[in-house]
Amino acid sequence: MENWLLPEHVEDMLPDEAWRVEKMRAQFLELLRKSGYQLVSPPLLEYAESLLIDGSDDMELRTFKLVDQLSGRTLALRADITPQVARIDAHLLNRKGVTRLCYAGSVLHTQPVGLTRTRELLQIGAEIYGHSGLESDLEIQQLMLRSLSLLNINGVHLDLGHVGVFRALVHHANIDKDLESKLFATLQSKDCAALQALVQPLDAKLSSALLALSTLYGDCSDVLERARKLLPKYVEITVALDALHTVSEELKSQVSSVGIDLADLRGYHYHSGMVFAAYHAGSHDAIALGGRYDELGKSFGRARAATGFSMDLRQLYRLLPAQAAPSGVRAPHIDDAGLHKKISQLREAGEAVVIDLLGKAELYDELQCDRELVMRDGTWQVVPL
Repeated sequence: MENWLLPEHVEDMLPDEAWRVEKMRAQFLELLRKSGYQLVSPPLLEYAESLLIDGSDDMELRTFKLVDQLSGRTLALRADITPQVARIDAHLLNRKGVTRLCYAGSVLHTQPVGLTRTRELLQIGAEIYGHSGLESDLEIQQLMLRSLSLLNINGVHLDLGHVGVFRALVHHANIDKDLESKLFATLQSKDCAALQALVQPLDAKLSSALLALSTLYGDCSDVLERARKLLPKYVEITVALDALHTVSEELKSQVSSVGIDLADLRGYHYHSGMVFAAYHAGSHDAIALGGRYDELGKSFGRARAATGFSMDLRQLYRLLPAQAAPSGVRAPHIDDAGLHKKISQLREAGEAVVIDLLGKAELYDELQCDRELVMRDGTWQVVPL
């Protein structure tokens, strides 16, 4: 096998993609800075127990692990930056009030999350710690939508869910962990036949509610209306449905459509409240997602109310229309003081000036220049090629 080949679902970023992704990252981080978010940059690898969330089998399967040659302990390459940011909030910053943090960096997955996705994502996101109200849920979702609008990604569909509904049903029924895990898996896959078999031993009220949960997805107003009729009137469920109504009403003017899926339990093992995902017609997978995870800090000894979102810049890049490669100015390789001065002036003005070391006409296209510096009337001038 050729030694220049890369592993499956691992790719180089060539100049056009690399420059554009870097510009996207700068745009997003500037928006986050102006919105009061402070940048943190956690390490790519940590001790495995710091990165793997208790009970999250999907995170365990997605994470690369290796042995630390210094300590002999198991290290892990991060598959998600959110747990690292929660650790920073809990132990390094240790603030009492509301903390807004943002980040951008590579994460690695053992398996791609989609057939066309890379296993090395460039994740960017934002988190709010220390506030448990709907105001922070709304702020983080509006920030996500503004981030997408920076790229003129329109026609966004927003899906909302709330893991508190399923948690309330499980809690009131006193279901054991094994059955809870099975119910979770069948609801996620919307396997109605398997769900029917699992709920048979349960009392009629609970089994009816769980079966209804698998059907409660679609248009937000319709789903909420049916949910209030079909689900028990537990306080936790009423609060969750009210929150979904408030947020959907607030955000519906900022997206093309809003849907609700009460069986969407993505991240159930660490999410604790409202969850959300943004979709676009050009992508089958969610292009941005997040939710509330008030309990995650317990892993680090300091639980804090928290909500956040993340996106993969490499995935977003593939939704954008192709752009013409940026063009520069070709300059001859000559030791001339006037030429050096003109090149400096152009670069200070923001132009890309490429010194043509070879001077071969047949290679001009590779320099990606549409103009050149030539000596005319005793001065160096920029002229079209």
